[in-house]
Amino acid sequence: MKIISGKEFEKETKEGLIIVDFFATWCGPCKMMAVVLEEIQEEHPDFKIVKIDVDKDEALARKFGIMSIPTIIIMQNGEMMEKHVGFMQKDDLVDLVNSYLQ
Repeated sequence: MKIISGKEFEKETKEGLIIVDFFATWCGPCKMMAVVLEEIQEEHPDFKIVKIDVDKDEALARKFGIMSIPTIIIMQNGEMMEKHVGFMQKDDLVDLVNSYLQ
């Protein structure tokens, strides 16, 4: 799981299924979501997870209509499939990703 910039976004999300976490370092719920994402990454190393800091990449956040954080976007082969605003439980996020892998 790595923090990427808007410049890297297209390259990082153009192939496969990717979990994109829009966050900010000062955001409490984002810190809670980060713990969940770290657990998912440990348990499912085959899931690709990238993070976007909305304070550093405002243009990308605007492009995806990010109004609140954390926001999780599921990307598949460069297309946004789903967008979830707010904290997500680990099992719910894993189930969501698995639904696209079947």
